[in-house]
Amino acid sequence: MDIKTAAALHRLRLASIPEALSFPALLIFGTGFRLAFDYDSLVMPLGLIHGLLFITYVVLLLDVWNRTKWPVKRVAFFFVLAILPFGGLFGDKILKREEEAGVIAARARKEGVLNT
Repeated sequence: MDIKTAAALHRLRLASIPEALSFPALLIFGTGFRLAFDYDSLVMPLGLIHGLLFITYVVLLLDVWNRTKWPVKRVAFFFVLAILPFGGLFGDKILKREEEAGVIAARARKEGVLNT
């Protein structure tokens, strides 16, 4: 794994956690306050934040897809995780393992232990 691919994976990881938490926040605080207290002033700002985070996540996912040449099924899996509440937290765990494996493999190649 080259440095640009590792950086793209890291950026996707950084975006996955806030995106994973913004959707439940929108549901709980935005929609919950609107329905329980007839207070809808939180829906628009929380929706805007969640929308920007989701779009950022999708753009970064496409960047990772372009760099890693993942199969479509894998990219679709990470996209579905972005739609599910707290799904990005699970995706972060998977990306962290992949990122660490790539760093270990790159270090092994550099030291001449691995010839791929």
